[in-house]
Amino acid sequence: MSDMTQDPKQSAVRYLPMIVILAVAAIGAFTLRDYISFDALRDNREALIAFRDANIGLTVLVFVVSYIVIVAFSLPGALIATLTGGFLFGTLGGSALSVTGATIGATVIFLAARYGLGEKLKERMDASQGKIRKIKEGIDENQWSMLFFLRLVPVVPFFVANLIPAFLAVPLHRYVVSTFVGIIPGSLVYSSVGAGLGTVFERGESPDLGVIFEPHILLPILGLSALSLLPVAIKAVTGRKDI
Repeated sequence: MSDMTQDPKQSAVRYLPMIVILAVAAIGAFTLRDYISFDALRDNREALIAFRDANIGLTVLVFVVSYIVIVAFSLPGALIATLTGGFLFGTLGGSALSVTGATIGATVIFLAARYGLGEKLKERMDASQGKIRKIKEGIDENQWSMLFFLRLVPVVPFFVANLIPAFLAVPLHRYVVSTFVGIIPGSLVYSSVGAGLGTVFERGESPDLGVIFEPHILLPILGLSALSLLPVAIKAVTGRKDI
């Protein structure tokens, strides 16, 4: 009855946050590529360092807010932002700030998607039968494992990985924790690359962004991914659902 008596205007308002995010993302995809790029970082590096040295607190705030906006509106430049964080604040400092900004931004998308579509999709999936119901139950039984795996191994774009948990009614605390922890390894790698950009700039070279595929880096990440799926494997073998 609630769906039938719901004010159409209120129903439309529920979709507004996602509409705004998608609109800004579409505009940003065509207008910001030249402004958030490695070339822009290289050309403005001295000004950035000078501003950081004179306004460290403000620099941290601007960086985190900028990262939140980039992720929340799926704007191009998240990788460049991570490199910039490493360049300005070092490997650990840059990674901590990048992870914080990315987690908050991802949570904004998650809440917008859940507010607009998540509850209705959940109700439909709960009421469905057959394969859809089995998939939903399987995910519900292994939420922590699936969420960590989704973050550790980017098998889908980051934007899509933010939406899937919202549509499956994943609890907010699980989403936040798995996002924060799951993106730490990749953030550390690219922040470390950013921390070494000073030398790269002096040589007139470009950073090696393929470093994450080096065996000494990739294998530990894959190991963490396999570990995240261990409870799923144990459940499949033992038939237990309380792990």
